[in-house]
Amino acid sequence: MTLDRLRVAVVTPLSDENADLIRQADPRIELVLEQDLLPPMRFPGDHNGDPAFTRTPEQQARYEQLCDSADALYGIPDTNPAALARTAAANPGLKWVHTMAAGGGSQVKAAQLPEEQLQRIEFTTSAGAHSQTLAEFAVFGVMCGAKDLPRLQALQAERTWADRWAMRQVFQMTVLVVGMGHIGRETSRLFHALGARVIGVNRTVREVEGVEQIFGVDQLAEVIGQADAVINCLPEATDTTGLISAEVLAQVKPGAIFVSTGRGTCVDEQALVQALSDGRISFAALDVFAVEPLPADSPLWAMPHVVIAPHTGALNDQEDVLIARLFADNARRLLDGEELANRVDKVKFY
Repeated sequence: MTLDRLRVAVVTPLSDENADLIRQADPRIELVLEQDLLPPMRFPGDHNGDPAFTRTPEQQARYEQLCDSADALYGIPDTNPAALARTAAANPGLKWVHTMAAGGGSQVKAAQLPEEQLQRIEFTTSAGAHSQTLAEFAVFGVMCGAKDLPRLQALQAERTWADRWAMRQVFQMTVLVVGMGHIGRETSRLFHALGARVIGVNRTVREVEGVEQIFGVDQLAEVIGQADAVINCLPEATDTTGLISAEVLAQVKPGAIFVSTGRGTCVDEQALVQALSDGRISFAALDVFAVEPLPADSPLWAMPHVVIAPHTGALNDQEDVLIARLFADNARRLLDGEELANRVDKVKFY
């Protein structure tokens, strides 16, 4: 079914320049943006906006009316599953919601929408907009471990000129990428370009350029022992929580490097701490955690062979433009009756 016009309410921070980009992409897009109803961005990719922002009762009523009169939403209202549930119930004409996060399916799941609303509304994510930045973070993490960053920092702090030693070489490594979505595929491409042997684990076993072999999720514990470095690129979904479990980590190759760029809920954090403590994992670079911000009492903070990034590895000063372009293309697809890119699976929510 094609549409003549698509009324889109912008319900998450968006610059006027990127709003114009969407409008210019297709004259059938009626983009409604009221900046006084949205929190200001503090940095590129800040889709939540300034937490100090508040609306007056009159502004909140206008904001909700905007949500309730739209055919589509650019973002989840206030990035809040409860607000999404309110809007879906109040707006029977809502056809499509685009989430800013690559893993926006978890927000849709949290809204606990009834089946009628799930069937009526299409949900899409911004998967792909963050893949290159997170792939670079994965390379950074493996390089830090391979080149003994903690040891170098300790020697520098002590002003000690140590005897030379042989560092590990990425081109001699086997790198296991867990999750073959946009992020996993780009991560695989970069490691293949560096000369590493790349293997993967994915729900569906398929060919991926630069990956020697893809194994099923049920084979993760069997194949993880081959890897010198393991990269978590898994999305948050009903069947990924705790997938990198204590049983899986018990099979790692001694001294393996671990990098997490997918979702922290996919990793048994207590088991990871134990693997780092006993040396099964020699180094970890972590951008995502089960609970964020990472609690101050987490033992990960005090581990010298761990690099902690505050979920910032995905950010890119071009992220907002990339998402705006992705949204504009999907808006055209919806108007022309074509299948949307990055559709959320309404059963597994990824």
